[in-house]
Amino acid sequence: MNINRIFLSLSILIFSFFISCKKQSNSSVKVKAPEGMIWVPTKTFLQGAKTSDKYAMPREKPAHLVTVDGFFIDATEVTNKQFKEFVDATNYITVAERKVDWEEMKKQLPENTPKPHDSILQPGSLIFNKNVNAVVNMNNYNQWWTWKIGANWRHPSGPDSTIEGKDNYPVVHIAMEDALAYCKWANRRLPTEAEWESAAQGSNQNTIYTWGNSYDLLIESANTWQGIFPIKNKSKDGFEFISPVKSYKPNSIGLYDVAGNVWELTSDLFNVNYYKELDTSKPILNPNGSNKSYNPQNPYQVEYVMKGGSFLCHESYCASFRISARMGVTADSASDHMGFRTVATLEMLKEE
Repeated sequence: MNINRIFLSLSILIFSFFISCKKQSNSSVKVKAPEGMIWVPTKTFLQGAKTSDKYAMPREKPAHLVTVDGFFIDATEVTNKQFKEFVDATNYITVAERKVDWEEMKKQLPENTPKPHDSILQPGSLIFNKNVNAVVNMNNYNQWWTWKIGANWRHPSGPDSTIEGKDNYPVVHIAMEDALAYCKWANRRLPTEAEWESAAQGSNQNTIYTWGNSYDLLIESANTWQGIFPIKNKSKDGFEFISPVKSYKPNSIGLYDVAGNVWELTSDLFNVNYYKELDTSKPILNPNGSNKSYNPQNPYQVEYVMKGGSFLCHESYCASFRISARMGVTADSASDHMGFRTVATLEMLKEE
């Protein structure tokens, strides 16, 4: 064993002792779990792609030890019913419902980008194109995404659609600003990426999926795509597209839909090189992510990390139903496969 490995081993032992003491200190704090939330205990675990994960992407590597303090997290993604309660109480208008401000938009685009016609610059959001017959290039996602004027959380497929009778579906077409506004109203916040992974692991230790390491359990454990993406979904898991919350088994601590259904926002900035730039000689305590956004495929906009994948995830495309999977999304983006869940700390609850 070389000197670096000895130093790392000693660091982990010392850090584990510190965390053990902290756990004992926190164990004396008794706070009733808020309705609909689950407690995630303090733990040290490997964040990032596991060595046995055949779908792992470079932005998920290297795996590194982190310690995350305990917190509460929503058992489900925020639902239409919950978001409606927030809107009814505050008269909040989501980004997808607002008039498009070209002067603000062009700041995030390459210089001299021509202004689209006013008929296009209308409030709306991205929806999945359910009528794709063939795909020429899997890297061209414009083939299965459509900008739909009038699409928003109230009208998830466009102005003629409705959420009536869908109270227990996850709210979608939510941009970062919308999620943060909800959090402020509810005295909650978005999880960090590390917190999200800690919750997704549950009581398991360093598994690839929320249910363990077996890919064969995917169909019964998460709402994802089966068949030929994006042309035909065989719906072997029971749903062709989005599903109500709690349609699948929870993970080991009682969290539903942590994999699949809809992507979930986190508070971390998305940087494809973040893991590579970390000092991994010792465990990292409560990481808050990169201090800058960096995605060479989208250099003009700030992106945030989203986790968990969605009903569109398939092994031939993104395979993002894995715990370590991470994608970037711009702050003003919204779509029909992206939502969020919130967290609360002991300190936040003491203030209520």
